[in-house]
Amino acid sequence: MNVQNADVLFAKAKETILRNDRGVYTVPTHGLYPFQWNWDSCLTAIGKQHYDEARAWQEIETLFEHQWPDGMVPHIVFHEEDEGYFPGPDVWNTNRPTPTSGTTQPAIAGFAIRRLYERAKNRNAAEEKVRRLLPRVAKWHEWFYVNRDPKGEGLVAILHPWESGRDNSIDWDDALERVPTDGVEPFTRRDTTHVDASERPKKEQYDRYIYLVQMFRDLNWDNTKLHDASPFQVVDPGFNAILMRADEDIAWLAEKFDEVELARAARARVTKAREAFSKLWNEQASQYVCFDRACGKPVESLSVGGIIPIFAGLETHEKLATRIEALRAQSTYGVPSHDPNDVRFDRKRYWRGPVWLIVNYMIIDGLMRSGHHNVAQHIIDDSFALLSQGGFAEYFDYQTGEGFGGDRFTWTAAMVIEFLALKQKFSGTNNCVY
Repeated sequence: MNVQNADVLFAKAKETILRNDRGVYTVPTHGLYPFQWNWDSCLTAIGKQHYDEARAWQEIETLFEHQWPDGMVPHIVFHEEDEGYFPGPDVWNTNRPTPTSGTTQPAIAGFAIRRLYERAKNRNAAEEKVRRLLPRVAKWHEWFYVNRDPKGEGLVAILHPWESGRDNSIDWDDALERVPTDGVEPFTRRDTTHVDASERPKKEQYDRYIYLVQMFRDLNWDNTKLHDASPFQVVDPGFNAILMRADEDIAWLAEKFDEVELARAARARVTKAREAFSKLWNEQASQYVCFDRACGKPVESLSVGGIIPIFAGLETHEKLATRIEALRAQSTYGVPSHDPNDVRFDRKRYWRGPVWLIVNYMIIDGLMRSGHHNVAQHIIDDSFALLSQGGFAEYFDYQTGEGFGGDRFTWTAAMVIEFLALKQKFSGTNNCVY
């Protein structure tokens, strides 16, 4: 990629993010997602830093301003009214000063904060931001293990597919079958007015999503009760790997700023999680799989959630790198969000097959950290190739590169800016340290 093309791509990515910027937070895309989403904002901040460092920090600060008293950081903050999205604040009814959802999302904030700090041009301002955010992030991480790992096993469960960030992954199908639909209040979806229904979750899945929301709402969003009450309790390796990596990152930052107790607690959580993680390994598939805590057995589903743990620097990185290359060999553009050999694979439908640049980013990061630079470069190249076919779409067809979901998507643009920086930094060498 020549400098001129890189400059054009950077400008288009920046324009996309600015289009979705609402001043102190960024929406994922106009229309389909008109509010602030948790991990979208954190990943977006990483891309924003390349052109507006102060605004990147503000993105994460705005999110944490709406942290719940018990430590949870919600997955949606409803800053303004917008009837174009369902379920809105009236369905959640969480009784927060600014309405929020009652569920959370992957805890990638700690990773994002460390990345912003390490690359900061204004070091004094960055240190001030880190010192303010660290205890909030630590409280969120503690919340996970108190409320989503009640037996102290070292791994946390998600209680709703939306918490995973991989909303309608095949991983959740069996567990969702246990979620009833009797008593679900009538509702009208809004997502399928913005996007082709063939690219979105099916009605039977959405009914179960809403049942869980209603159930938790009836329990007054009391997080001390939700885990044991929920018929959906799934230990997702991708979700846990992100949390583990973020704990490592806040421990590193805490040690740097002499927050000894905070660092100690984070290191202890990481140690326990690493010891428990082998429970999720599937040797035959050479990747991790989910564990259905409610019925006590592994989930027979080979999704990208079982590849994301390379992000956490686990000792299985050699096998995961080989598995990633095997998936790429079946794709024109890697990495698909599910194994294409699965009969349930769907190349167009949300999280059941398409490629996501934010997932590519986490995989690339893990590959770089563990020394698999060539594999990482392949995925960077795949990611750029997608843009020539699908533009700044939410997600992409693994064979044709066609873009699906929302268009002019914020975190896709943010990842493009990151990939441009990576391309420039690592071009022509396999000896980089990431």
